[in-house]
Amino acid sequence: MCSIFGYCGEVADKQAFESGFARTKSRGPDDTRIIETGKGLLGFHRLSIMGLTESGMQPFELDGSYVVCNGELYGFEHERELLKKKGYVFRSDSDCEIILPMWREFGTGMFSMLDAEFACVLYDGRTGEYVAARDPIGIRPLYYGYDENGTVVFASEAKNLVGVCGKIMPFPPGHYYKNGAFVRYADPASVQTVCRDPQDTACRNIREKLIAGVEKRLVSDAKVGFLLSGGLDSSLVCAIAARKSSEPIKTFAIGMSEDAIDLKYARQVADFIGADHTEVYMTPDDVLSNLERVIELLGTYDITTIRASMGMYLVCRAIHETTDIRVLLTGEISDELFGYKYTDFAPDAEAFQLEAEKRIRELHMYDVLRADRCISVNSLEARVPFGDLEFVRYVMSLDPEMKMNRYGKGKYLLRHAFEGLGYLPDEILWREKAAFSDAVGHSMVDDLKEYAERHYADGEWEERAKRFPHATPFTKESLLYREIFERYYPGQSEMVTDFWMPNKSWKGCNVNDPSARVLSNYGDSGK
Repeated sequence: MCSIFGYCGEVADKQAFESGFARTKSRGPDDTRIIETGKGLLGFHRLSIMGLTESGMQPFELDGSYVVCNGELYGFEHERELLKKKGYVFRSDSDCEIILPMWREFGTGMFSMLDAEFACVLYDGRTGEYVAARDPIGIRPLYYGYDENGTVVFASEAKNLVGVCGKIMPFPPGHYYKNGAFVRYADPASVQTVCRDPQDTACRNIREKLIAGVEKRLVSDAKVGFLLSGGLDSSLVCAIAARKSSEPIKTFAIGMSEDAIDLKYARQVADFIGADHTEVYMTPDDVLSNLERVIELLGTYDITTIRASMGMYLVCRAIHETTDIRVLLTGEISDELFGYKYTDFAPDAEAFQLEAEKRIRELHMYDVLRADRCISVNSLEARVPFGDLEFVRYVMSLDPEMKMNRYGKGKYLLRHAFEGLGYLPDEILWREKAAFSDAVGHSMVDDLKEYAERHYADGEWEERAKRFPHATPFTKESLLYREIFERYYPGQSEMVTDFWMPNKSWKGCNVNDPSARVLSNYGDSGK
């Protein structure tokens, strides 16, 4: 990961800018550079992943124009060769160096051309204007706000803008900002034509596109590792990568010291694919002592995100402290595409599809945010194969009737796509899903709930919750998280739409806890 900052005009408070930018130094610990551009500033904290030499340091410059980009541009070599033929000269092996030449050639049309996870801010020296953009899913973070003079400011994380701007909001994925307006250039959740591929064709395409998504994310000048929970999604990513790698891949799993569900399954997968596997254990004290730190680094009060971040943060911290790995592949985004436990309750195919569209568009506030923050705060980079744009667009276009759980097993298409091919043992491929926050050990969520229960008297928490009219806390646990959030991001709750919860309008989903444990179809998920 890297951290970017774009101050698009005269700086109202230089000290606030400098202290704000310093808050994300861990995203890019290798080098820092701040330059003046026009009347504003561009800042960059670097984590060296592609083009490891000094020549890969940003901002990049082209004839008085400058850009900072936190991103991975897949297949950039082909585009770079085309640009060389047009006379452009490149001084590094960095993928992001192609952005300014592409801007010169294609303008805002370039953003829809990129196969990338990215957030960028550029200054056009010819026009004196600033432009910003973010990838279609929002895998790379970007926030914006306006300072006391009305100048727009962009930064990788909300914490960069606290004290610099008033209201802070996430930059909308799939948009670019130009001439004071946000313009949508891509929406992978939107389906123009429903794909009617038969099941066998759909499964073959799912398999081939996911394999391609993993393969392109293995390209790195820095060392690559894998988070392996033992669930279907991360196991498939690891199994594909193992087949594409000439030496054993390095996998990492975490669980509570006494009742981790998934550690044994992660170990089984690692043994099956021949991985170099590491187990990390956490205790109730680890969870509670790091709670405030996790909420501060996340910038959210959402219950699901915080619970699931505890294990991810701690395993990434261990990776950072004990290895020289810089890139981690993860299994996020599969659920939003193929369904959760609660989408088994979707009343019809149209409702299933609408829910998937909603979740894809909101991913940047929940699972994707969790993966980015937990990984980047430990000076690592996240790559998400299930977020590959071609893969997402294809799965979203499939007839939703085919994706609903008509088979007695969730995510049937994904499982069937790899059935009988030796990627995973059958007991892993067909195992019931357990949410990550439960799979690290049911006791972790119980410990958090009990801690919150002790924190507030029965008569006081509901009154204290009324202080927050937006996303009002509805349990002691949610109030605890919100009050910690407000210490670091006062008055910024609208950065998150609401709590991630099952669709309460569906029969069987009107629950008061986001864990799948409270649903009637949880079944064997916790075994």
